[in-house]
Amino acid sequence: MNVLIVFAHPDPRSLNAALRDAAVAELEAQGHTVRVSDLYAMSWKATVDHADFPSLGEGERLKVAAASGAAFAADALTNDVKAEQEKLLWADALILQFPLWWFTMPAILKGWVDRVYAYGLAYGVGEHSDRRWGDRYGEGRFAGKRAMLVVTTGGWAEHYAPRGINGPIDDLLFPINHGILHYPGYDVLPPFVAYRVDRFDEAGFAQAAESLRERMRTLETAPPIPFRRQNGGDYAIPSLELRPELEAPGASGFALHRSL
Repeated sequence: MNVLIVFAHPDPRSLNAALRDAAVAELEAQGHTVRVSDLYAMSWKATVDHADFPSLGEGERLKVAAASGAAFAADALTNDVKAEQEKLLWADALILQFPLWWFTMPAILKGWVDRVYAYGLAYGVGEHSDRRWGDRYGEGRFAGKRAMLVVTTGGWAEHYAPRGINGPIDDLLFPINHGILHYPGYDVLPPFVAYRVDRFDEAGFAQAAESLRERMRTLETAPPIPFRRQNGGDYAIPSLELRPELEAPGASGFALHRSL
């Protein structure tokens, strides 16, 4: 497979970077081709603004979705964005790797999504009718490709357990797994999460690195999270509410969007 790792940590000497290197080495040993977008090393511009759309008239109001769609259709996005879009289209699998900062991804990685996921590429795709509501949530440009998160956090695993004070890790990562990855069509694998990383010694790192290498060995074959597909009959259109007869007893919130 072709694998793209989008990496977001400011220090090349970090544990995160060491884990990235272990993942790359294992993927290449398995015969995969790997490209890495190291956002801090690239000095990635994280904010969407008027400069992202060179064809937009000076002083013209910026409506981001409309400007994004027009620029994507005209091949008029900035070169840095087009380079990342080319990598996405090249890749059979996408890995987003980052430290968990304030319960989500670093701003630079969110900015990569904001700028690279153009209208017409990652959203705004497909027909809207009484039978379909666009090609998204399991369909779309990246359908048939795989994606996963590699996440580090200083908190304990117990802090992110179902009864943990921080909330379940799967709930915290749901907006990324479901909204950023599944939305444009990816089959999303369960995340790899390393806990208490600030307290790692050499043995702790070795164990985490081996666990990550094992995940890389199964990147092509591991079953994805069973998210429901939007247009497969589970949701009423156009309200996009799950049909009540499909709810598991007692299920609510994010759990509704995983098939039984």
